This record gives sequence, structure tokens and C-alpha cells, in this order.
Amino acid sequence: MKKLDINPKAKGLIFDLDGTIADTMPAHYRAWRDACKHFGIDFSTDLFIELAGIPLIPTAKKLNEIFGTNIDPEELGYRKENAFMKTIPHTRPIEPVVSIIRKYYGILPMAVGTGGSRDIAWQTLEAVGVSQYFEILVGAEDIKNPKPHPETFLRCAEQIGVQPEYCEVFEDGKLGLQAARTANMISTDVTPYYEITIGEEVF
Repeated sequence: MKKLDINPKAKGLIFDLDGTIADTMPAHYRAWRDACKHFGIDFSTDLFIELAGIPLIPTAKKLNEIFGTNIDPEELGYRKENAFMKTIPHTRPIEPVVSIIRKYYGILPMAVGTGGSRDIAWQTLEAVGVSQYFEILVGAEDIKNPKPHPETFLRCAEQIGVQPEYCEVFEDGKLGLQAARTANMISTDVTPYYEITIGEEVF
């Protein structure tokens, strides 16, 4: 496995959370799969990967569009989030990324930019033992335009006081990487540095 480090140009570091800092993607997938099954939707791993990074309620609305259903997004979202929250205490860190966080803490300003809710994000950071390294977290409640729009990461850059072109974004999702590139930031795909299993597939 390759060793992960920062780009020499980086003056600030921005981290996605799910699938980047925390190995939560399998749990998110199972939670979506089980919540959708209740409504007769077959939620595949391919669909999960396609929608990764979109906040909870917009994802539920997108599923209605895809499947031609009229499910209450709030109810579907509640079922999914309730199932996921039960897994948080068992979440494991993604070590190559967590090593970067520990290495550059106090050296470079850092922030978390996630499509998830702030409350669940802080719980997840605490579960994997890195909440103490972050003061700045931009979550779904803080923005109007989710990834692939660059707003999440631009807000992070503003709050850490670093110009976008000097921010390095660590991401696992296609939409997040697109957001980082649109923001004119250094984008780093963390997926080559670890393996996770979603459903029966290894990514």
C-alpha cells in the first residue's frame, strides 16, 4: 500500500469525513440498503457510490427521482440515520489519513468538510479518536449547495484562513473530488491508500 502524505504546496488541509477519516462507508451503505428495502427499493452498491457525498434529505429526494417513488424524504432519512447512528461507537479510523491529521496538527490549519450533519460528524470524529484535532467543521446545515458544488470546501478554506489554491482536500468520493477541483484546490483521492468492503465488494 502506498504511503500518504501532503502536497508540498499545501498550506491548509481539509478532510472529508465518511470514507476518508472514518471507515463508515460500509455502515452507511447497510443503513441506506435497509431503509430503502422497507419501501421496496433495491439500493445497490453502484448507486451508493454514485450518491456518496450528497446530504441525507437530498439523497432521499434523489432516490424518489430515480425510482419514480413518492416516499417521504424525512421518513426515509430518519430510518437511515437511526440505523447508522447505532454503528458509530464501532467505527474504525482510516489510519493513513489519521496519520496525516496527527502529523500536521499544530503545524498546518485543518478543517473537516462533510455532507453529513454536524452532530453525527462530531460523534464520528470522537469515535475514531480525532475530534480533539479539529475546531472547524462544515456540515450539511452550514451550506446551501452540497458537493459537487464547492461551497463546503470554500467555507472550510475561509474559516481556516487559507486561499483555496493552497488548500489540499482529502476525499474518497467522486462528488467531493469534483468539488475540490472546482474550488481550485489540491485534490487527493485517498482510496488508493486503503481498502474497504461495501456489500460483497472490496473498494
